[in-house]
Amino acid sequence: MGGNGGSAYGKATGDRTTGAENADAEAAFTAYVQERRASLYATAYHLTGDRFEAEDLLQSALFSTYRAWDRISDKAAVGGYLRRTMTNLHISAWRRRKLNEYPTEELPETVGDTDAMRGTELRAVLWQALARLPELQRTMLVLRYYEGRTDPEIASILDISVGTVKSSIWRSLRRLREDEVLSFGRDEQESFGELVA
Repeated sequence: MGGNGGSAYGKATGDRTTGAENADAEAAFTAYVQERRASLYATAYHLTGDRFEAEDLLQSALFSTYRAWDRISDKAAVGGYLRRTMTNLHISAWRRRKLNEYPTEELPETVGDTDAMRGTELRAVLWQALARLPELQRTMLVLRYYEGRTDPEIASILDISVGTVKSSIWRSLRRLREDEVLSFGRDEQESFGELVA
């Protein structure tokens, strides 16, 4: 974010910034990103379900945030600003994209070993199951269970009604409960209880 690009991101009020102010802002932004990059990348990955799309999404959100850095007076709120930006960018991208994947009742191959549902492997299988959900449902689940958002907050972010959020999350969780890969070798309560714990 360095080079001669710093002058293009002057204050929104039209005031001229000094080289020292630009350097300070850039240093503060760089320090913020370095400190929180793993968490921010995790959010981007959970929204997209793809490593490369997550990298692109995070880069776009960081660029947007860098441009607005001087206008963000409460630096403690930058995390929320970045996550909201990522969510909005992701929603805009999948609204523009043609639907080229269709939901199906066929599941991918199941894991052969019943012990494969523990620890890290359980999380991997869960994210695979989430990837099979429609993007809007996956986004709602990420916002609810990963970001800890309330139904009204999710409705506001996605510009839909609270009732739609509630019914969509209920349907999404039902699909996850019925997912054979997630419940492989376990009863429904044991399998689902561990996923949302």
